[in-house]
Amino acid sequence: MINVKIGIIISAVIVAIASAALFTTDLEFQPAITQNEKIGLIVNAPSNTITLEELNYIYSQASSTGVGRTNLYLFWNLIEPEKRNFDWQQSDILMNLNKQNNLKVTLYFSLINGKTLGPFPDWIGRPSLNSISEDNTVNVLDAILARYDTIDTVIIAGDTDIHFRYNEQNIPVYKELFNGVYNQLKEKHPEVKLGNSFSLHGVINKNLGHIVQELDVGDFVAFSYFPVDALNEINKTPQKARNDLDTIFNLISTDKTVGIFEISWSTDDFVNGNQTDQTDFVNIVFDFYHENEPKLEFVTWYRQYDREEGTCVIDPETVEGTISIGDASGLGSSEFVAERLSHYICSAGLIDFEGNPKPAWNEFSREVQMSTKS
Repeated sequence: MINVKIGIIISAVIVAIASAALFTTDLEFQPAITQNEKIGLIVNAPSNTITLEELNYIYSQASSTGVGRTNLYLFWNLIEPEKRNFDWQQSDILMNLNKQNNLKVTLYFSLINGKTLGPFPDWIGRPSLNSISEDNTVNVLDAILARYDTIDTVIIAGDTDIHFRYNEQNIPVYKELFNGVYNQLKEKHPEVKLGNSFSLHGVINKNLGHIVQELDVGDFVAFSYFPVDALNEINKTPQKARNDLDTIFNLISTDKTVGIFEISWSTDDFVNGNQTDQTDFVNIVFDFYHENEPKLEFVTWYRQYDREEGTCVIDPETVEGTISIGDASGLGSSEFVAERLSHYICSAGLIDFEGNPKPAWNEFSREVQMSTKS
């Protein structure tokens, strides 16, 4: 669910020159000889309080596994607060670190962000889907792509299935906007691939495969995947989660590649997670990768570090799919679902917030380096 991630990534940059971070960096690593550009890891800090030196460490630690990409969540209101007046201060820090560590970048740019549109800058206001300017969208994406040559894939809309679940009448409107933006950007940046992202678990839980099929546009189709039910509790074994991944190829055209934009397994027992299942799922994800590699644009693990419990605050109003279980129990309320999503996200990392690697970290590193040799 992409609409919760801005604080996770960008906030680390805002305070990158601040006081010392609240975690240790005892984990030793050696630089990998080669990197696999198809395998990614979302690089994130375990705390909002972090020094630039520590941020450098985190990026070096990630690239040492052999991953060759990460995601950049760059929202329009941050990058163009005034029309044609771009603010590159925060994104330059991250993108310089990506370049130094030889990481390709998948850009998430939120025309659609789950239930909501945007966020947009104040000079645009709060447009409807019909009134989003194709030219303004092309201008800002062109500026970003011209500045950062390590961006090779762009996701225009995320959790697209969630947005159109109750707004299917607007699918033709978005397709027209997407195709217009796509055609103009491909003329300017033919090497960059563009697509949209869907929540695979949401598609499966709510039977929304027809929305993916209707919006099968662009160069690739991307998916996020958490092994959860509609209440955001883990309800699958790692092997059953693999079966979910296999359904992807029934949802898209045979001429499209697939991007696994965010994939994870939480270790928080509050949502039925544990470290053994996380490690098993890492193995399963790489089995899936090896069996389907020609059809895959990228596979990116969500994410490097845990955050301390209670710091992954989710606005209940942004959580889609409130379910009523009955009476005044509160089960299925937005608050109930958001609480579980918060627990899931805070413990979805491969290293805990104090800097201690989970078993899945070593397994992930081993699998990545094996993938670079195959």
